[in-house]
Amino acid sequence: MELCDISATDLARMLRKREICSREITESVFRRIEEKEDIINAFIIETKDLALRCADLADKRFKTGKKVSPINGIPVAIKDNLCTKGITTTCGSRILENYVPPYNATVVDKVLKSGGVLVGKTNMDEFAMGSSCENSAFGPARNPVDPDRVPGGSSGGSAAAVAAGETVLAIGSDTGGSIRLPAAFCGVTGIKPTYGRVSRYGLVSYASSLDQVGAFGRSVEDCAMLLDVICGHDKRDSTSVDIRKPHFQGSIDRDIKGIRIGLPEEYFVEGLDDGVRTEVMNAVMTLEKNGAEIIEISLPYSKYAISVYYLVATAEASSNLARYDGVKYGIRSSNPFADSIGMYEETRSEGFGKEVKRRIMLGTYVLSAGYYDAYYLKAQKVRALIQEDFSRAFEKVDCMITPVSPCLPFRLGERMADPLHMYLVDVYTASLNLSGLPGMSINCGFVDGLPVGMQVIGKAFDEMTVLRVGDAYEKLAGDNRKGNRTGS
Repeated sequence: MELCDISATDLARMLRKREICSREITESVFRRIEEKEDIINAFIIETKDLALRCADLADKRFKTGKKVSPINGIPVAIKDNLCTKGITTTCGSRILENYVPPYNATVVDKVLKSGGVLVGKTNMDEFAMGSSCENSAFGPARNPVDPDRVPGGSSGGSAAAVAAGETVLAIGSDTGGSIRLPAAFCGVTGIKPTYGRVSRYGLVSYASSLDQVGAFGRSVEDCAMLLDVICGHDKRDSTSVDIRKPHFQGSIDRDIKGIRIGLPEEYFVEGLDDGVRTEVMNAVMTLEKNGAEIIEISLPYSKYAISVYYLVATAEASSNLARYDGVKYGIRSSNPFADSIGMYEETRSEGFGKEVKRRIMLGTYVLSAGYYDAYYLKAQKVRALIQEDFSRAFEKVDCMITPVSPCLPFRLGERMADPLHMYLVDVYTASLNLSGLPGMSINCGFVDGLPVGMQVIGKAFDEMTVLRVGDAYEKLAGDNRKGNRTGS
């Protein structure tokens, strides 16, 4: 096995014992990038020179004998909607293709200060608007499990890079499922923390009340390791919550005897692929056999989550993306224009892709006079009802388990002509963003060789239980998750 294929947790142990060095891991990652990247297209920009410098610094820290961060010397990829000082940050869009931020996002600073090795900026749906990573201005990312299929979006490049061994850890963002869906489609682990748990300072906004930064790894423990670095209060982010940060990695290795797991009936209805249902329920039975109590629950307003999400998110996107006007930063159209309005129109027409334009127009419509009360205000009221559903259910259970996606990874181009069909991929994930709750995708098996993700949902700021249940399942299932079981 190549070093780039080993989990972050195991690599960290090997580094502490001085069995390997960070430069060896980093070189292994870039050999894999050279081998796979022409097919996978997981990166918008690679930062090999910086990575090797980071690796050498990490190795020097180990030689001092002083205590170092668990991610010291571990390669980390960053989604390209997080600002990186001196490194292009495009958000997968032509309108920002030459934008070089003068500062780092808080999470980027934390990764670098903890000794993480910055491998590059990963591919994504433009401005995080998409469920397949096909909307990038720099070409679609592909799924390493089957390059003819999508890796999920919008953080598809981050998930694909971890799955392909082109990085060991990765950071993504999740507005409606953009960490959990790619993790499920690529067969890796990905967690969206509670809204406010991780600073959004330096994250280029799509929908500010929904966006959250999170982690990808090869295991739950890998994700916990990265969460220990990136979580925490940040006074530069007004939505960051000043709450005690647990030691995630040090508290997950516990049994699940007596833990109450809820199964929402609305997530196991018509429209769910039979193979996905079977694999998720097999995982639930594994947990039940090992001491978990399974309780059927109801989230009646969750059926409105997609409708509410695509009203709230597009309204916020319409407002947030108004700043891209060809004046302050980003590209300006070279076409002739008569006045400033013409400049705005030409710049935005050239710079934004089709999906971004669609969502801006939809959001502008729902915020317009005469429609605000009928659509946006009503959506916010239903959002509150969805939050109340979760609050009532969590009086009975400690966490919930659902599928991540109603379907398996689909072929590139298969859903591009039907936006509504594409939007429905987020049907099981968007409600968590509307509620601000933590959720994690864990691989729970394969159908016809394609990965299936199980979603573990927790109470607000209770990532500990989410990680505990996920870690327990990974250890109980072991190699049973691997291979082509259902449909073989």
